[in-house]
Amino acid sequence: MKLTKVGKVVTLLLCICSFWCPAQSTFISNSENRTYTNLNGKWEYILDPYETGGMGGRAIFENYKTKDKTDRVEYGFTKGRTLYVPGGWNTQKPELLYYEASIWYRKTFDKPNVSPNKRYFVYVGAANQTATVTFNGKVLGKHEGGYTPFSFEVTDLIRDKENFLIIGVSNKRDSDDIPAKVHDWYNHGGITRDVKLIEVPQTFINNYFLSLNKSTLLSKTKRIDAKIELTGNSLPEKAQISIPELNIKQEINTNSKSSIDFTVDVKNLELWSPETPKLYTVTIEAGEDIITDKIGFRTIETKGKEILLNGKPIFLKGICLHDENPLTKNRANTIEDAQLVLGWAQELGCNFIRLAHYPHQEKLVRLADKLGILLWEELPLYWGIQWENPEVLKKAKAQYAELINRDYNRASTIIWSIANETAPIPSRNEFLSELAEFVRSKDQTRLISAAIKKDQELDGHPDSVYTYNDPLIETLDILSINEYLGWYGGLPDESRKKSFTSGFEKPIIISEFGGGALQGFHGDKLTRWSEEFQEYQYKESIAMFDKIDGMVGMTPWILVDFMSPLRQLPGIQDGWNRKGLISEKGIKKKAFFVLKEYYDKK
Repeated sequence: MKLTKVGKVVTLLLCICSFWCPAQSTFISNSENRTYTNLNGKWEYILDPYETGGMGGRAIFENYKTKDKTDRVEYGFTKGRTLYVPGGWNTQKPELLYYEASIWYRKTFDKPNVSPNKRYFVYVGAANQTATVTFNGKVLGKHEGGYTPFSFEVTDLIRDKENFLIIGVSNKRDSDDIPAKVHDWYNHGGITRDVKLIEVPQTFINNYFLSLNKSTLLSKTKRIDAKIELTGNSLPEKAQISIPELNIKQEINTNSKSSIDFTVDVKNLELWSPETPKLYTVTIEAGEDIITDKIGFRTIETKGKEILLNGKPIFLKGICLHDENPLTKNRANTIEDAQLVLGWAQELGCNFIRLAHYPHQEKLVRLADKLGILLWEELPLYWGIQWENPEVLKKAKAQYAELINRDYNRASTIIWSIANETAPIPSRNEFLSELAEFVRSKDQTRLISAAIKKDQELDGHPDSVYTYNDPLIETLDILSINEYLGWYGGLPDESRKKSFTSGFEKPIIISEFGGGALQGFHGDKLTRWSEEFQEYQYKESIAMFDKIDGMVGMTPWILVDFMSPLRQLPGIQDGWNRKGLISEKGIKKKAFFVLKEYYDKK
């Protein structure tokens, strides 16, 4: 079939857009404490399985309506056909269970009393994997990365009545994406986190960064290093920061600059820690804009083979976690979702969680601040990454910049991880070393790690010794190890014979270990998939790891069973990774109590 002239133009425009549309216009942090209109709820949708962006010569985002009964529209939105936002589309409709392509969402809304003195931004907490955002018929831009927030300005487009926001989302897995084509978790497609229309003054504070200077940790008067970023055409000469509880009210000379670095001296500062997760109300004012946040202050560093929190050694009693509510089978997106899994982690005795394998919802990170739970955050630099592709490196830097911008002020986050189970080859080593340098340039207040594979067996190294000589370790602050002896290779009783060695004077975290068990299936300790096998494996693995010199924490895999299309063993997995200590129904397995007992003694 030949395309009409109009069809060719539309197709060309869509193709051009896919390459040249800008990424987000302005990063806006702390969306919860801005003035906004909530755009969550039911959105109309239309499938786009061939990802054409339109049909019959018209693009979807034009939102074309028929003029009369003779007019032809072959492809458009139908009232009553809806999906909930936020939420993955896969489990909302049976026919979308394994759907991997594009869906276009439409939200229509009024915005009475649009002010000429305000600016308006469409803010999306996350959309997996690639989102094309349009507003009132104009393409605003495209965002890549399924787990970080983005925004586009609509000030010149918004009107009092009948606004239409149309967002096309594709969860298609491509080899030059992050993550790449194959990963061991469920590919929840769609707009998976909150959507808001944020309203700000003409000049506003788009971001700010506050951290405790560790050189003043032992001083009576401590120093907070701070930076604020302003956006607007008329920048103020002065700004102000207030921390009422510390009697701080400090004026800042901005000299009409968009980025201002300054320091704040404080006395009687109570440090944030898992035992005392103290948060201070901080208010920043610039021009007509005022933004308030709850921020804790602490330091994190390494010394030899120790991790020091506020200058004191800490053992990280951790667990791994996916950003999923197993009870609803949905991508986590509510405070209730966060309370569920963090409650389980606290019951286990954890003071630390590895947020695998991608950025989790901001609500969880903020709740961890309140509860005193330390966090490891990471990007899905996982299997099959195109290390030699410079465009993939650009994507990694962009996603990490968005994550750091979002979570810099969260005291709970102490580790940025740059990779998981990647083999050392020259292109990978160069890629990750450059990424580590980039992350440090954005944030020098946290530690950097990566989950490392052990060396292949070498001549002169007996089977009982595992060695680690990955050149990437030199770049890292912490050596993190994934080791599944007893599950992938051998039986649990081989664990106590093993020892671990590396040539690095660095702390070690056991970032993954464990094995699968179907909750409610019982047998003896050598019966695979039984709770008894998993229990036995945890006992032997913990005994093995506890002997490692410099082992300062562990995050076994994983807190709760999670969805994964890779795991299809009938009657056992049925689309679930069964390595959780808790089932998808919320029932604890026997190994849960083995780990809890170990943590209770630490």
